[in-house]
Parts: sequence; C-alpha cells; structure tokens
Amino acid sequence: MLPGLASMASDPSSSTTLQELSAALHNCQRCKLAKLGRTQVVFGVGNPNAQIMFVGEGPGFYEDKQGEPFVGAAGKLLNELLQSAGLSRSQVYIANVIKCRPPNNRDPEPDEVDTCKPFLLQQIELIKPKVVCTLGRWATETLLGRKVGITKIRGHAVRTEKLTIFPLLHPAAALHQGSLMEPLREDFLKLKAFLDQADRPEPAPPVPSEPQRTQMDLFGS
Repeated sequence: MLPGLASMASDPSSSTTLQELSAALHNCQRCKLAKLGRTQVVFGVGNPNAQIMFVGEGPGFYEDKQGEPFVGAAGKLLNELLQSAGLSRSQVYIANVIKCRPPNNRDPEPDEVDTCKPFLLQQIELIKPKVVCTLGRWATETLLGRKVGITKIRGHAVRTEKLTIFPLLHPAAALHQGSLMEPLREDFLKLKAFLDQADRPEPAPPVPSEPQRTQMDLFGS
C-alpha cells in the first residue's frame, strides 16, 4: 500500500483521489460477494479527468480475471460503439455499480448494491464527468434511485439535481438478444448527437442595430 493510504483502508470516504479510493477498496470485505468466489475487486478504468463516464452493472467472468471492466465480448462491442459516438476508451472512464463478480453472473442483490453504491457515487464525485452514461437497467435505476423501463428511457438525457444521465442498452444484452443490437447502435448515435449539441458554442447575442438616421441627420441641419 502506498504511504498515507493505510488510514484510508477502513474509511474510503476519506479518499481524495481515485488512486486512494481504489487502494482503500483493494481487498474489500464489506459484503458477501467477497466470500462467494470473486477473484478481485474490479474498481474501474479510464481517464480520471473524463467528461464522459460509463457505468455498467458488475464484472463478468473476464473482468473478474483481468481486473478491468468490459474486457470480454461486451467490451469489444463497447469499443466499437464508443468509436461510433466519436469516443475512445482513453477519453472516458468506465466503472460498474458493484465491483465484485456475483456467482454465475447473477443479478446483484439489494444489499450488495447498497454496499457498493456509495463508492460509485464517490468515483463520480472525484471524476466530475459532464455526462454519466448508464449501461442497462441496473445502472440506470441505481443512479436515478427509482424503477425504470430501460427500453422507454434509453437514448435520452435525464437531468437530476447533480448529474446528467444518459441511459443506454447494455452491450451484453445485445449480444444475448440479437434484436437489441440495432437499438443499441441507435443509442450511441443519439449519444453522439447529444454530445455534439452540448459541445456546440452558444450563439452570440445579436448586435443591437443603430437607430436609423434621417437624411437630415446625415448631412446636418
């Protein structure tokens, strides 16, 4: 552990950088997933100064082995989708709602989400992205704090008190259900349009026109 981090291991809320928070959660034992076969904590990866952050559900088999979100088939698809939106992994930050793989990739349970959610919120607070893109229902509901139909809310920005959230379908869902692939690609094109609009400079205010002068004004009285 790096110097100065030992005191933070028991209190991640005192962490002031992503590196410190990651170190504090390195061997997290706060929920039962620590005892249910996880290989390691999958904290997150990407640009710590990213303006765009992506949040998925939780680590899968390959993520658990490599310690990085979205590295399997879903990760390859995400890379393609990022490119279609004019983005790359080097520009964004990627994390998950929960940071340990559930057994057999089952859905996260409420107590697991409740335990891990504060650390996700802390990541968001440290990164300060302009937009948080939620991948799938779990991430969207977690950050909105309410039940939603992902197929109804996807592809549209939702502004909360502190965040701008852009829900998207999850790449893994499209890989398992081919009919979702085209809607997923549409989501990322909508994201690109939203980001392009957000980056567009505000139109300059019109220059006030001078009062029209009469011929007498022009040549003097």
